[in-house]
Amino acid sequence: MIRAAKLEDASEIAGIWNHAIRETTITFNPVEKSDDEVASLTAQDCLVWEVEGRILGFARYSPFRGGEGYRFTVEHTVMLHADGHGRGGGRLLMEALCAHARAAGKHSMFAGCSAENPGAVAFHANLGFAKVATLPEVGFKFGRWIDLVLMQKLL
Repeated sequence: MIRAAKLEDASEIAGIWNHAIRETTITFNPVEKSDDEVASLTAQDCLVWEVEGRILGFARYSPFRGGEGYRFTVEHTVMLHADGHGRGGGRLLMEALCAHARAAGKHSMFAGCSAENPGAVAFHANLGFAKVATLPEVGFKFGRWIDLVLMQKLL
């Protein structure tokens, strides 16, 4: 089931996010999220994928850049628990998130995918996102520079 995140989901969302921070390059951020920080984000356009009472993924969007001229463009985050991969929840989350953004008057959504994660690039392409740029060596994690692939979908 896809639903709006609630404050009490913060710990499970933080667990998914922090695993990705500690173990992967799908996010370049090396600093783990606290439950309080995640709780403040759940009130901001965050959806969760819940299966049998357990959060197996989340997706949210936020402004792409500051300034009034960018108000119709957002960037999203989508992450799944290791137990959630290959079960269709990522697609469900993204379809619901795009519908939510469209209903909120957003026109464009960006995905920033680590070039070390070709699965994310393929996932977004299958959802109608188009690759618009590769930004060389903009991320740094685990002692190495990582390219960022920007993908965009017009909503």
